[in-house]
Amino acid sequence: MAEVAREYPDAPRAGVGAIVLDGDRVVLVRRGAPPSVGRWSIPGGLIELGERLEDAVVREVEEECGLRVRVLGLCGVLDRVVRADPPGEGAQTPVRYHFVLVDYLCWPIGGDRRASSDVDEAAWVGPADLERYSLTAKATVVIQRGLQLVRDLSERWGVQVHPGQGKEVWFSSRLPGPKD
Repeated sequence: MAEVAREYPDAPRAGVGAIVLDGDRVVLVRRGAPPSVGRWSIPGGLIELGERLEDAVVREVEEECGLRVRVLGLCGVLDRVVRADPPGEGAQTPVRYHFVLVDYLCWPIGGDRRASSDVDEAAWVGPADLERYSLTAKATVVIQRGLQLVRDLSERWGVQVHPGQGKEVWFSSRLPGPKD
């Protein structure tokens, strides 16, 4: 498959991201390649041609940080537009990077956390320590949204998410069933 131009693209590039939670800890990765080399973010990357969104997020997490995950649901959709630096001359500064990202809430079901692929480091981080990792505002928002979704499932609906210890994730709920 031909390599897709990420830098100065002719159209936005579609990608996925993963909010991988273990309790209230989230997996962060330190990027080892452009466009965010040296920066911390959530695992993720571009969708391959013909690949389903959920398959892409599972693949990216395993490639970047060695974890197998179960996708629990959609966490957010956002865009990332980076203009050329320094700005070009003329009326409009060229777009250096343009990504449309679909972020999913995920739960680990196996594997061992390790940096691989295009990341230099992978870490489990608690909410109190997120600020030390200099995340983008959008990354921080989507992580907080993932944490809130899990809290809402628990508090509002009585749904508990249980890690599978290498098995499937399972849910318990006090929601009324079909015979209630």
